[in-house]
Amino acid sequence: MEIRKVTENKKRFLPLLLLADEEERMVDRYLERGTMYVLDDGGVKSECVVTDEGGGVLEIKNLATLPSEQGKGYASALIEFVAQKYKGSHCALRVGTGESPATLPFYEKLGFVRVGRIPRFFADNYEKPIVDAGVLLVDMVILERPL
Repeated sequence: MEIRKVTENKKRFLPLLLLADEEERMVDRYLERGTMYVLDDGGVKSECVVTDEGGGVLEIKNLATLPSEQGKGYASALIEFVAQKYKGSHCALRVGTGESPATLPFYEKLGFVRVGRIPRFFADNYEKPIVDAGVLLVDMVILERPL
């Protein structure tokens, strides 16, 4: 298993990016300013895009694993890689996600705690409704983990 930084032609991973963020125009808002990492284990299995939000906060903007590879620890490995890489240069790792019973427990298991909410984020910023694990996403839940 190898994790490597992607510095050019990040859009070649668009099908994987769209698994975590369903609209390309939203991905375009952070992809170029973000740092992208891919996890390769006999082929790219997972990716993560993080941005420096200032004040020592690093934000996970996109984290996705191929559906056939989910549950194998790839996304967790990427988060731990990012946490170790930026420990010392940043104080917190943040993520915003929907109130999904599939996603929130994943982040909480990795030490993230809920610190805020952006009302109507998904309802106001996406053209089509987003449903995850049977739940219509409306608000964005903000979680953080100290580094």
